[in-house]
Amino acid sequence: MEAILALEDGRIFRGKGYGASGECYGEVVFNTSITGYQEIFTDPSYAGQIVVLTNPEIGNYGTNPDDEESGKPYIEGLIVREFSRVASNWRSHQVADEYLERHHIPVLAEIDTRALVRHLRDHGVMRGVISTTEKDVEKLVARARSIKKMDGTDLASVVTTHEAYHWTKGEVVAQRQAEEPAEAGALHAVEKPAERRYKVVAYDFGIKHNILRKLVGSGCDVTVVPADTSAKDVLAMKPHGVFLSNGPGDPEPVEYAQKNIQKLMGRVPVFGICLGHQLIGLALGGKTYKLKFGHHGGNHPVKQLLTGKVEITAHNHNFAVDPDSLKQSEVELTHVDLNDNTLEGMRHRTYPLFSVQYHPEAAPGPHDSHYLFADFVKLMDEWKRK
Repeated sequence: MEAILALEDGRIFRGKGYGASGECYGEVVFNTSITGYQEIFTDPSYAGQIVVLTNPEIGNYGTNPDDEESGKPYIEGLIVREFSRVASNWRSHQVADEYLERHHIPVLAEIDTRALVRHLRDHGVMRGVISTTEKDVEKLVARARSIKKMDGTDLASVVTTHEAYHWTKGEVVAQRQAEEPAEAGALHAVEKPAERRYKVVAYDFGIKHNILRKLVGSGCDVTVVPADTSAKDVLAMKPHGVFLSNGPGDPEPVEYAQKNIQKLMGRVPVFGICLGHQLIGLALGGKTYKLKFGHHGGNHPVKQLLTGKVEITAHNHNFAVDPDSLKQSEVELTHVDLNDNTLEGMRHRTYPLFSVQYHPEAAPGPHDSHYLFADFVKLMDEWKRK
């Protein structure tokens, strides 16, 4: 079927439609990851967004339950150069076309994604519509312009869990059974056991499964709570540490979280990732701003300011903390993006609190930043001994 992308500035792209028929609406962003498309589909941080993947071949290894970062896809729509309707991988349970159709996600393929990405890079992210049913481009452009902007929108309250729950699954590794032949199909996903010594409460602003797996794999007993859970209720659970998750949307209107963070600071060790990092920045009196086209991909170089070491990291954020708005006497800047000098990490000089803008839990990778989970455990251990 034919599909059309209409952007709010009037730019039109025509191609073939896959996945679900119909229309989808959202802010159009691009991701430069080479692999991990199912993890991208199911990352709650993409709520409200149509994602363009720069890797030209998508769908060729299918989909499977183990690679999901949440219970369902959160992208509004998908745009790719070539979309494979067949899968060639022993782990695949369902081809990507059927998977996205089942979850009502439209796909636009066979367009010049390089031209689209260059347009977004030059002019910034913009609202767009993918349609397989409407052919009147003027109507589609008007619909794109009517979409609510991401700025000022609290999406954390939309994607968060409604009830607290206990997470027990640790990191999964592939291993062979001794009695089976040494072939690819003999590999099995096996949970890596870990002693759970630290009680952690994780705020769900759009939390990813691999964050939870990394926490459990680091020795944490994890309870996930809704985004608006009060600091009083969290402290009543007597945690050794509190984790603030990633999530979609603008951090500024998430005022309830900022107030709770302020009440937690200095009372318990706190570790934040992505939206959690931005919320910490606001709770510390700083400001956030929207990036021109965001950071989305698995290949961003980030420098540790204390050591000079450079990590290759995964990013997914449209907003960032303004370092000049923070009190340098209270906050130490720890990481910076080498592409555009965006602040990527900070820690408090007095409180047991630190955060990063990027994703150390990235699945399928890179893995350069896994040490941050060990740093969180070390911080809880030191606090516990006081």
